[in-house]
Amino acid sequence: MEEISLAYEIRSCFPNLTVLENEPMRAHCAFRIGGPAAVFAEPEFEMELAALCRFLRERGVRPTVIGNGSNLLVRDEGIPGVVIRLGERFGSLRAEGTRIYAEAGVPLARLAVFAKEHGLAGLEFAHGIPGTLGGAIMMNAGAYGGEMKDVVKSVRYMNEFGNTAETDDPGFAYRKSRFSGSGDIILGACMELREDDPSAIHARMMELWAKRSASQPLDMPSAGSTFKRPVGGFAAALIEQAGLKGLAVGGAQVSEKHSGFIVNTGGATCADVLELMEQVKRAVYENSGVRLEPEVRLLG
Repeated sequence: MEEISLAYEIRSCFPNLTVLENEPMRAHCAFRIGGPAAVFAEPEFEMELAALCRFLRERGVRPTVIGNGSNLLVRDEGIPGVVIRLGERFGSLRAEGTRIYAEAGVPLARLAVFAKEHGLAGLEFAHGIPGTLGGAIMMNAGAYGGEMKDVVKSVRYMNEFGNTAETDDPGFAYRKSRFSGSGDIILGACMELREDDPSAIHARMMELWAKRSASQPLDMPSAGSTFKRPVGGFAAALIEQAGLKGLAVGGAQVSEKHSGFIVNTGGATCADVLELMEQVKRAVYENSGVRLEPEVRLLG
């Protein structure tokens, strides 16, 4: 009843805000897994987000903020509090010289294409990453030798009081930043790129896309790379060396195409994925002495 009354109170205070109750999170995650969010809200603009943050803080509620849900695994029991999604409504883009200013909800694929159209290179690696800019900054997303830290110059964000600030020190490290678990909400970023011929940029993007398509199970629901890259090696190689390719628990399976991915073959639960992850971690450690760490973000 507490969450339902909170939803009612939010609707009363924010009549124009999109608010859903018991919204299935599987509809908002690339894994297609997850129980319901008690309250699910999608602000239209920054001022509304700020007011909502202040409203929730006054009630002692810390929201969970998501974008495309491309790196998320949500528990079967769902999320008992409030989920705020920053999607296409936070999707503005503009270019000034060699810089691009983008809001957090911009998909990385759209961002990379926008850069190409303006003759700006440096985001080719991001073209095939399915997440949004906000999530990519939070986890310093990367692929094929490129990372967000290579291009991001400053980040705008909002704290729990609804106040905005900007930093030129996002604290990037391997698959994390100063925003990881901080409670601050990334609003957007300025990226510094370099001039190049759009056709050359396009060629590099297509080359990387071909590599990704050939090696990754893009036709099956997943959260991308399940484990972080261990020092001096690759998670996929260690998993394959342990003979785990194709290993399954329920509807969750170590991809037969790329061992670094756990995929949803149909009807997988969060419990299936977590059990499979534990089996993989245990077997890899027994085989190589390496402890794998999850890259996927667990919610709920």
